[in-house]
Amino acid sequence: MTVMKTMLAAAALATVTLSAQAQSLPTAGTLVVVPANGEVVHANDQVTVTLAIEEQDKDKAAAASRVNQKMSQGVAIVKQADPQAVLKTQGYYTYAVYPEATPLPAGSVARPRVPTGWRVGQYLQVTTTNLAALPKTVSAAQSVLTLNRLNFGLAPATVRKLDEQRIVAAYQNLNQRVAAIAAAMGRNLSDAVIDTIDFEGSGNFAQRPTLMAARSVSADAMAYGGQQVAEPSFEPGETTLSMGLVAKVKFK
Repeated sequence: MTVMKTMLAAAALATVTLSAQAQSLPTAGTLVVVPANGEVVHANDQVTVTLAIEEQDKDKAAAASRVNQKMSQGVAIVKQADPQAVLKTQGYYTYAVYPEATPLPAGSVARPRVPTGWRVGQYLQVTTTNLAALPKTVSAAQSVLTLNRLNFGLAPATVRKLDEQRIVAAYQNLNQRVAAIAAAMGRNLSDAVIDTIDFEGSGNFAQRPTLMAARSVSADAMAYGGQQVAEPSFEPGETTLSMGLVAKVKFK
């Protein structure tokens, strides 16, 4: 029992000695590189809606004409429903539709494939901050076009307004981390002096909108003047913006 007590006492003494040695490491003039990050959460106030139209016909010109007509009608409907929206037509495509290939008998020569029809389509991108009118706008547009996708996010003006808040949050996080480092080193926070701060303002903090609505169920465009589509329901959600920084902190 006496031997065991002696061994335990020696182990405890060694632990205290090592702890004292660790705490006595010199830290004067130490340069510490500290990363920090600040986040700001804000409700989404802008949406980008992608609408589409596609037609199929044996006559390529007929399919293209219907696409052009319905896209023109869809643009007019969106402009009337939301005059402040920014519209951009894009992604016009035309490609041939071929019959399914069938196995050829042995020794026969393959013949050139002949298309049985043509598919023509186009997309319309609508960007707006009028979220209150969004369900009515989309419903009206769906009488001609199909809803392909929605992306909710923050308007550029909102992102600029949140810039100051991101800087403040990142700087506060830096102070918290430096305080923790100083405590671990057995130093006072007042002994730390910031040498350099590198705010990562290269655009990394401008996150893309993270909420996306489901694609429309129908892949075919509804005929113009068809049955009125019931208004859909949308939840814009929120976006988290972050700003990182790296600081060099020197202890006196």
